[in-house]
Amino acid sequence: MDLNAAFDDYQKTVDADPEQVALARERRDVFSDALRAEGDVVEVFGSGSLRRSTQLKPVHDVDLIVVFDQEQHTDWGSPGTSSQDALDHVRKRVNTLLGATNGSVDQLVRLGRTRDRAVKCFIDPPEQDDAFTVDVMPALRQPDNTLQVPSTRQGEWNTADPEYLIREVQLRQEKWSYFRPMVRVLKLWRHGVPTKVKSLVIEVLALECLPVDKNRPEALKAFFTAAAVEIGYGVEDPAGHCGDIQPDLDVAALRSSLESARDLAKRACAAAADGDTDGAAKVWRELFGEDFPVPEEKKTTQAAAVVGPTLLRPRPIKDAPQG
Repeated sequence: MDLNAAFDDYQKTVDADPEQVALARERRDVFSDALRAEGDVVEVFGSGSLRRSTQLKPVHDVDLIVVFDQEQHTDWGSPGTSSQDALDHVRKRVNTLLGATNGSVDQLVRLGRTRDRAVKCFIDPPEQDDAFTVDVMPALRQPDNTLQVPSTRQGEWNTADPEYLIREVQLRQEKWSYFRPMVRVLKLWRHGVPTKVKSLVIEVLALECLPVDKNRPEALKAFFTAAAVEIGYGVEDPAGHCGDIQPDLDVAALRSSLESARDLAKRACAAAADGDTDGAAKVWRELFGEDFPVPEEKKTTQAAAVVGPTLLRPRPIKDAPQG
C-alpha cells in the first residue's frame, strides 16, 4: 500500500470543508472592516487557529483582536473596572455596526456576551449547539510590540503576544509543507485521550516536538516520542507571558496516551522499513481510527480454499427401472 497516498486520504477526513473555512473568513472580514473604520481603532487582526490555519472541522468560531488607541482610552490598562469597560465598549460598537436588527454596516450579530477577555458575538441562535461566533478581544499595543489584554475575572490587564505563535507556525510551515496538516491530525488525535486536552496544548507541543525534516510517519513517531517526555515539564505560553496553557491538565493521562501512540508509531514505521506497508497502514489505523485507509481484504474463492488432493468417490446408485 502507498503510505503517502494513505496519509493524503486520511488528511481529507481531518481538514475542514473549504467552503466552511471560506465562510468563516468572510464573516471575520466583515467584522474587521467594520471595526477598523472606527476612529479609536488602530488595527484589527485575526488570531486563533483559523489565522494559523491549524483549525479542525467544524469551524464554529473566529478570534479577532482589536487594538485601540490608548490616548482615546486613557483609563484602559489600569486595574479595576477598566477591563469590563473595554469589553462593554466593544459589545456596544459591535451592536451598532453589526447588530441583527439595527446594524449600520451589516446585520449579522444576534447577541453579544461579554466573557473574561472577549465579547462572544453569536451569528447563529445562541441555543444552537454549533452556533457560529466571532470572539472580539480589545487590546492595547505596547512599545515592545506586545499587547495588553483585559481580564474581567482578575480585574487587570495582562501582557500577551498572540502574534508570536502565528509567526512560529508560519516559519515551520515554510520549512515543511506538512506542518500545519500534521498539527490538525494531532489535534484530532487528542479527542481519543481520556481527559480534556486543549487544542493549544497540542499545537505548542508540536512547536517543540514535531520535526520539519522528516516524512510524515517518521515525524509523527518523533513527535510522540519527544512529547511523552516534554509533557512532564509542562506546556506554557510559547511567547513566555501567560504561563501554563492548561493548569488543570491531567498530565499523567496525556503522557500515557502519548506513550501508547509512540509505541504504535514505532511499530508502524518498523513495518514500513521492512517493506510491509500494508501492515504499517493497519497500525496507523489503530492509532488514528477507522478513517485511516488500509488495504482491502482479499477474498478467497471456494476452489482456492481446497487443500490437498481431491478424493475419488463412488458414483451414486440411482433407482432406475429394470428390464
